[in-house]
Amino acid sequence: MRHPTTAALSREDAVELGQSSSVAALMREAAAIRDQGKGATVSYSRKVFIPLTELCRDVCHYCTYAKTPRQLDQIFLSPDQVLEIARAGKAVGCREALFTLGDKPELRYRAAREALAALGHESTIGYLKHVAQRVFDETGLLPHLNPGVLGIEDYKNLRTVAPSMGIMLESTSPALLKRGGAHFGSPDKDPEVRLQSIRAAGSAKVPLTSGILIGIGETRFDRIDSLIALRELHIEFGHIQEIIVQNFVPKPGTVMHAVPEPAFEELLWTIAMARHIFGPDMNIQAPPNLNAGRLSELVDAGINDWGGVSPVTPDHVNPESPWPQLDKLATQTALAGKTLVQRLTLYPEFVRDAQHWVDDALVPQLYRHSDAGGFARCDSWSAGTRSRPPFGITPASVTLRDGRLTESLQQAKAGERLSEQQLEQLFHARGPDFETICNTADEVRADVCGDTVAYVVNRNINYTNVCGYKCQFCAFSKGKTSENLRGTPFVLDMEEIGRRSKEAWQRGATEVCLQGGIHPAYTGQTYLDICHAVKEAAPGIHIHAFSPLEVSHGAQSLGLDTKAFLTELKAAGLGSLPGTAAEILDDEIRQTLCADKVTTQEWLDIMRTAHTLGIPTTSTIMFGHMESPVHWARHLLALRDLQTETGGFTEFVPLPFVHMEAPLFRRGRARLGPTWRETLLMHAVARLALNPVIRNIQTSWVKLGAAGAGACLRAGANDLGGTLMNESISRAAGADHGQELTPEKMDRLIADCDRKPCHRSTLYTAPAQDTIAKSYRAKPLAPAHNRHARLWATR
Repeated sequence: MRHPTTAALSREDAVELGQSSSVAALMREAAAIRDQGKGATVSYSRKVFIPLTELCRDVCHYCTYAKTPRQLDQIFLSPDQVLEIARAGKAVGCREALFTLGDKPELRYRAAREALAALGHESTIGYLKHVAQRVFDETGLLPHLNPGVLGIEDYKNLRTVAPSMGIMLESTSPALLKRGGAHFGSPDKDPEVRLQSIRAAGSAKVPLTSGILIGIGETRFDRIDSLIALRELHIEFGHIQEIIVQNFVPKPGTVMHAVPEPAFEELLWTIAMARHIFGPDMNIQAPPNLNAGRLSELVDAGINDWGGVSPVTPDHVNPESPWPQLDKLATQTALAGKTLVQRLTLYPEFVRDAQHWVDDALVPQLYRHSDAGGFARCDSWSAGTRSRPPFGITPASVTLRDGRLTESLQQAKAGERLSEQQLEQLFHARGPDFETICNTADEVRADVCGDTVAYVVNRNINYTNVCGYKCQFCAFSKGKTSENLRGTPFVLDMEEIGRRSKEAWQRGATEVCLQGGIHPAYTGQTYLDICHAVKEAAPGIHIHAFSPLEVSHGAQSLGLDTKAFLTELKAAGLGSLPGTAAEILDDEIRQTLCADKVTTQEWLDIMRTAHTLGIPTTSTIMFGHMESPVHWARHLLALRDLQTETGGFTEFVPLPFVHMEAPLFRRGRARLGPTWRETLLMHAVARLALNPVIRNIQTSWVKLGAAGAGACLRAGANDLGGTLMNESISRAAGADHGQELTPEKMDRLIADCDRKPCHRSTLYTAPAQDTIAKSYRAKPLAPAHNRHARLWATR
């Protein structure tokens, strides 16, 4: 497990920096450090605030949340009351249920012990676990727990119901525990006790929120000491997901009601110092409701998060300070030059490493809530469904909020190779920066390809869905582990393959695309026979067939090397290879996604060999499942580098993951496919990343529908693929879109985008005019004949 990057600023250096620099200078430098790691986004969590109990054994002298039993009509919220709050939050789009409560009140109050007994529990922690589990099970909200000081066993117990927890350090100053101090009479506020609890969270692998409270009697030196103490624990465990810098607000009715609140400059100084101490990767937060009207300055000081904001419940700890309305928060964030983005209770870097940080039982719901970047999934669109795209691209130039992207876009337009980090930053873009990337990609498309949108009249022929491989995304293949998925296991006779090929030719097709499962009885000779069957039936048709996986399997079955087998396939009539089986060209992902498939290097080597033999290929990516933008970046660079070497790729085809029937999703280990934003970005960034070496960027109407494909044509794509006639693989995964998009419908879709339709061949040459004419007067397809597979995979 790699811990997030942390700064190496020593205490002595931090003290010197804090004393010698003006607040304005500290803020300028802190903002620049923040931008290196966080770019142009400031996040927040849409939450409900559940005050499970207001009893606490501590008596912090600034707190109005904690009360005595006499002040309360009810000691604990009942399960029904908890669920009522959670359901109200879910109804307005909340993803987090934040449980706040006093620290172990049963150790001080008999009323707490009696109330717990009446609820069937011996401890507050036990009851908290019970209601958090019910909230998770019955609403799908992700619990975040703030129960105070915990030991390692408490953390291990509670992490089964909550992805994250929190405990504020507040301060390491021992003076605050003395008589007259803010923490006098509060044993759980002993700095050593709290640091030990934060350490225990790290040992238990609990993503933790912590931070400091300023203006309660501590000094600037104390704040530096507190921040460095937190940093040391984070360096050891990597578990602190955010640092809150919260300013004290005096409250009537408290011992400290007359203590002046800290000057706003002190808050800005402390935020800036926190950024300097923790560096670019830590999430640093300041509560917006405690600093109304001054949010831009907080951003300027180096924060990148506003914390939890509730559209339903008040801030029960600071009830006098209402939450800002989310639309106003977005506006104020934009005025500070940033884009507001919703996160989950777990920060993105922890979501992306959920297998390490989150209990297995919570991971499926976490994936349902998240996008590829680890932020909250904020649209209901999914590939393969009939839902229309939730938004389009505004064709207008705007100033980039993330200054890091300016040079990247300039280099991409010039055709230069971008780095992995540059591409990852492009994929993370949101708001106006996202639209600028899409518009830039469309400008490059216009320069390279003009306004023509091409497509090929072709037919898909899936010759079997029996497969011995265990790809975790595939709902098409049939084997012992997939008998309960869509469709009957089948194989096609050579006669049926020939008949379908001839029928396709008669209907104006110039290509047949042949793929299927890796049937355990199939050998390389089977693939050669398929080519012969097609050419005998339709000599003029182009055979686009066999991914690198089939090539590898066929070669091994005949005892040939890849070059020799590809040479035989070419002699048998093979014209080009599809670029499928690529999925994600990163073995870190392939180990889970398709562990028994060809490796990244094997896929690239087979394509390289095909290109050297004069066999062109397409290239693809299958995205939106368990990977993240860094893997997309690596994938695109691998394709660009091979294309620079060989020039053999005809096009790049983004294939969004269709989740509905995929085994990986059904087992709770995949997201709901890519978001709509990610889908548009994949086409746009691919155009930029592959410019000018791969000229054609294709969009899949099968997975996106006509409206979705049309939108991608405005984000860098210039190709609509094939008319297909038959399509089985996406439909097996749950896709709703049709099996054929006729030339008439293709032309209409393209014209609706103010573009010019153009027939093409597989290799982007012009088909004969009589062939094109046949495609417009094609007869209906004859019934297809699939033979039930009697031979099942045993691999």
